Amino acid sequence: MATRREIETLIAGVALRDRSAFSLLYEHTSAKLFGVCLRILKDRALAEDALQEVFIKVWHNADRFAAGGYSPMTWLITIARNHAIDRLRAAQAAMAQIDEAAEVPDARPGPEDRVIAASDRAAIDACLDELQADRAAALRGAYLDGDSYTDLAARHGVPVNTMRTWLRRSLLKLRECLTR
Repeated sequence: MATRREIETLIAGVALRDRSAFSLLYEHTSAKLFGVCLRILKDRALAEDALQEVFIKVWHNADRFAAGGYSPMTWLITIARNHAIDRLRAAQAAMAQIDEAAEVPDARPGPEDRVIAASDRAAIDACLDELQADRAAALRGAYLDGDSYTDLAARHGVPVNTMRTWLRRSLLKLRECLTR
């Protein structure tokens, strides 16, 4: 392992964007920093990824290292430790969101609700079949397909007010049929 003075010199070289200094710094310190990341993350692949990100941070922030009294290894270990903890917290937050999502109830109807809906649908279809064919088609167009009164009136060749009357009377007959 390199001495304290050598690591300080390498960090100063990295601050000046010296690639060879960066390579030597990696060579001399990566094993120790990997151990820090591995101890926190407890997963070799995650620790390897974290180590690479730590050295990216070192590359970008080497000019912030102040050699006055602080150990360069302490500075590097602090970066590695903080980064590993940040990754661990981010993973835990993502897992918490997934866990919360599992608690969201399923909004789809259950088997009983589907049977009731099918029964209701059959009753509505039976009552629609009791209406005149053009009235039933207009009712389906207005309330199931979302057609406007104007479109329905044009399709059936009647004035708009007549179409409104058809729909109103058809709804009353449909309600009467469904309450029997």
